[in-house]
Amino acid sequence: MSWMDMLGGLVSQLSGGAQSTPDQPAENNFEKLASMLPQGALASGLADAFKSNETPAAGQLISQLFGNSNPDQKAGLLNTLLSAAGPALMSGGASALLSQLTGGGQRPVTPQEAAQVSPDLVNQLASHAEKHNPSVIDSVTGFYSEHPTLVKTLGGAVLSVALAKIASRQQQSQA
Repeated sequence: MSWMDMLGGLVSQLSGGAQSTPDQPAENNFEKLASMLPQGALASGLADAFKSNETPAAGQLISQLFGNSNPDQKAGLLNTLLSAAGPALMSGGASALLSQLTGGGQRPVTPQEAAQVSPDLVNQLASHAEKHNPSVIDSVTGFYSEHPTLVKTLGGAVLSVALAKIASRQQQSQA
C-alpha cells in the first residue's frame, strides 16, 4: 500500500468515516504513515493544523505535547522555542524564569531544568512567541514531527486535520 493510499484511509478513520480494527487502531497507523511520508510533510501538516481554526490554539497543542514529552524532548522543545522566538520571548511575563533556566540566554535548557517547567507556562510562552513571530509554529512542529509517537497523543481530531492538510498539499502538487 502506498503512503497516499494509507493517508486517505487514515484520514477517513480519524475523522470517523471508517472504523479502526482493534489490532490496527488509527493512532498506530498514523505512526506507520509518519515514517513513510516525504521529509517535511508531517511538519507542514502539523503546522497547518496548529494554525487551523479547526483545532485548539497552537499554545494549547504545544503545551499538550510538552506535557506528554520526556525530559529530553521537553528540553528540545524549550530550546527550539527559545531559538525560534529570540528576544521577543524574553520580553514576556515568563522572562525571569526563562532567564534563570538559560543563564540569561547564554546556554540551552537542560532536561533536568525542563522537567521543572509546567505545561501551563509552555502554553503562555508559545502563545506569546507566536504573537510576535508566527513562524515559531513551523520550528516547533518541525521538532515534534521527529517524534510521531508523541504527536499521536494529540488525538484523532488534530491528527485528522493535519493529515487532511498533508493530503491537500499532495493533491495540489500533483495538479
